[in-house]
Amino acid sequence: MSGDTETEPDYRFTLANERTFLAWIRTALALLAGGVAVSQFSLPRGGSAFHGVFGAVCILLAALVAVGALLRWRSVQSAMRRGVPLPASRLAPAVVGGVCLAAALGVVWAAT
Repeated sequence: MSGDTETEPDYRFTLANERTFLAWIRTALALLAGGVAVSQFSLPRGGSAFHGVFGAVCILLAALVAVGALLRWRSVQSAMRRGVPLPASRLAPAVVGGVCLAAALGVVWAAT
């Protein structure tokens, strides 16, 4: 099948792509909620600046995940329609890096 011709993919694959998109959006919402909670509702243990940085990392990661999820959904849908191999995901490594950064900040926060 050529990469120039578009065909409607099997609906099961389209629905699976949408479920994956929604899973990424749930992850973004959880990060957003965690970032807001850390920056607004935490007891001061290490200074309010630290809460702000920790919360900002989570909130920025949430935005990255949401935008990345949309771009990934579009690229996978386009690849399925053109009958070409699925593109590599850049979202997963970015999320892993961001979550590791947030975890490191959490360890620093717990140690103070």
